[in-house]
Amino acid sequence: MGSGGGADDRADDHAVDDWDEDDWDDGDSAGPEHGVPESAAARRARLRRGSGRRDSRLATAWQSRRVRIGVVAGFVLVVALGLVAWFSPVLSVRSVRIDGLAAVPEQQVLDALQVPDGLSMMRLDTTEMAQRVAHLPKVKSVRVQRSFPSSVKVTVEERSAVLYFDSPEGTHLLDCDSVEFAIEPPGPLAPKLVTDHPSGADPVTRAAVAVMASVPPGLLDQVGQVVARSVSDIALELRNGSTVLWGGSNDSQRKAAVVLPLLTQPGKVFDISSPNLVTVK
Repeated sequence: MGSGGGADDRADDHAVDDWDEDDWDDGDSAGPEHGVPESAAARRARLRRGSGRRDSRLATAWQSRRVRIGVVAGFVLVVALGLVAWFSPVLSVRSVRIDGLAAVPEQQVLDALQVPDGLSMMRLDTTEMAQRVAHLPKVKSVRVQRSFPSSVKVTVEERSAVLYFDSPEGTHLLDCDSVEFAIEPPGPLAPKLVTDHPSGADPVTRAAVAVMASVPPGLLDQVGQVVARSVSDIALELRNGSTVLWGGSNDSQRKAAVVLPLLTQPGKVFDISSPNLVTVK
């Protein structure tokens, strides 16, 4: 039994004596704390791995710091540019372009805009500017836009007369919304409205305006006078002496479709008040 024990001891000794550096586990578990002497090569490898991890952590930290510095610098730059654009006269208005004017004087629009001198484009209240221009009687709609770096663009839609009527104050012009926008001589093609109580608020006047909005373009220029006796009794007197009995503003789409073919028929009075049963006299 003793010799058997000796053989076991030798086997263990042989295992230790035959240990080779290449049999070491290069992982972090290798080392003296595991009860096996650490070879010089393994120790150098372990130290290199530790140094590499420290270098990687340092590089990551430095990279993260650079990112943070870049973000802060970018934010400061944006704020600085915003402050310059908001307060500096560098972006102040240097020109104003106005489109769509025919009857409204340009100076009248400029006076209404009230473009402030030396104020940054960023601080312009374009909504308020547009509202001031829209209060001009002959302006139907207006749009005010910034055009960077230093221009303001104004687009105006003017009111145009679809009818006019005479009064003691003068000739009143009515647009397609029944707005009395001017007291002045009408254009050569605007028809005259004949009714008992002409006014933009009068229901009969408004019905006559609605009829004029439905008259097809081929007939519109031929209308010299609109006689409105009631909201359902409106007649178009043409410049050639003919009369179109339109009736009310109802079924206007159908009436507009039949009136031009009907006018090719001989006659003087064309009744389309009932578009499904038209007559010519």
